[in-house]
Amino acid sequence: MAASKIAITIDDKTLKQLDLLVKSNFFANRSKAIQQAVNEKLMRMEKRRLAKECAKLNPEFEQSLSEEGFSSELEEWPEY
Repeated sequence: MAASKIAITIDDKTLKQLDLLVKSNFFANRSKAIQQAVNEKLMRMEKRRLAKECAKLNPEFEQSLSEEGFSSELEEWPEY
């Protein structure tokens, strides 16, 4: 995967915590730690957006759409 080098500003306290995690081998290096943090945040945001959109759906209407035409199809199915 292609990668881009960027510069960020981070407060000293957060950087010290990050460096402790790298030193304890929880992360291979600062870049990997920040990449993982950003990826996790983006995934959470996407899940939240999906949940928000799903909340807009009307369950009764969605059920009726999914069952549309079922009754006529059931009459056409062979008896087993």
